[in-house]
Amino acid sequence: MDARKRKRLEAAGWRVGSTAAFLGLSEAESVLIEMRRALSRSLKVRRIKRGVTQTVLARHLRSSQSRVAKMEAGDPSVSLELLIRALLIVGASRREVATALGARVA
Repeated sequence: MDARKRKRLEAAGWRVGSTAAFLGLSEAESVLIEMRRALSRSLKVRRIKRGVTQTVLARHLRSSQSRVAKMEAGDPSVSLELLIRALLIVGASRREVATALGARVA
């Protein structure tokens, strides 16, 4: 958010802060959420680029299409291990997984 907009909102009586502060998340929790979102986004982009359907990926994971949809949506019930395994199945290298982990998602 730009400084002008922030000042305008604060002048109107609004409090401006981060999502993490609003939810009372620790720094570790915020980082884990960012990592999950980055892995999820990377998985969806890579799967589409490779022309793999959610159903085909699910078959390779021995899972369901709805689970793959949850993975791509960043559902908290999906483990980071499963996200990484799926990325590897669609052809990501270790370096690409590491890069995805370090990416910030807006």
